[in-house]
Amino acid sequence: MEIVFLGTSAAMPTKYRNHPAIALLNEGEVILLDCGEGTQRQLIRAKVNYMHISRIFITHLHGDHFLGLPGLIQTMSFSGRDQPLEIFGPEGIDGLMENILSMGYYEKNFEIKVNEIEETVIAEGKNYEIEAFKVEHSVTAFGIFFREKKDRRFLRKKAEEFGIPPGPLYKKLQNGEPVEFNGKVITPEMVLGKPREGFKVLYTGDTRPLEEIVRRCRGAVLIHDSTFSGKLQRNAIEALHSTSIEAADTAKKGGAKALFLTHISPRYKNATPLLEEAREIFKNSFLSEDLMRVNLGEIVY
Repeated sequence: MEIVFLGTSAAMPTKYRNHPAIALLNEGEVILLDCGEGTQRQLIRAKVNYMHISRIFITHLHGDHFLGLPGLIQTMSFSGRDQPLEIFGPEGIDGLMENILSMGYYEKNFEIKVNEIEETVIAEGKNYEIEAFKVEHSVTAFGIFFREKKDRRFLRKKAEEFGIPPGPLYKKLQNGEPVEFNGKVITPEMVLGKPREGFKVLYTGDTRPLEEIVRRCRGAVLIHDSTFSGKLQRNAIEALHSTSIEAADTAKKGGAKALFLTHISPRYKNATPLLEEAREIFKNSFLSEDLMRVNLGEIVY
């Protein structure tokens, strides 16, 4: 599984940073977190197939987080897409999509399913679930929590102790079905190992620091709003954003696996000082950059 940072700026793009967007690559599926203006070109530059995008999650309705939708949808249509696309967003996303799809001479050859985000598990896939939770910003905004679901290991020796021969019965037990063998019912719990924890990615979107984020981020790759350096905390409080120091403090308190600073203010032509601040508090901190790719299997504490 990979994270691809497509846009890492705040409010306005710069020469080096595009509007916010992050792609999660999971077994051929692409999940998009936010879709700032220019995201479709960033996808092309990053060599991420936009036709494989299944779901787009818009954390809130500030323009820098959704204005890439019209162009991306139009490009998908031009490219012959016929698979449905799901778009999730806060209250108002239905009206927003109606307006987008009524702009100009708009062609769309595939179904778009629009879903209003609630504080719950809002989407599930073959090997994952995605949960949304409210964050603190100047408008209704949500964080997005991706959690990989891993099958429990099949304990072959345990199955052999029950005398079960390799074959279809193994498969049923692995799929969570009880089986009957030699007059005895064998349940999956008798031959499966403990639940395994998969990859976790927590994206805050735009927010002030929250205990809710601390609570969720244990063992997760935390992608946290870091609009300002610690020297501008008053600005962060007034604008309802976070500093790099606050992001690092959250990662440390919550026991995150790694921290990626993003949503960097355009005032920072060189954002290295933000990273230095963060690493003084949480060593496994990184500064996100446009087109950066992160293989989750290679991240270590």
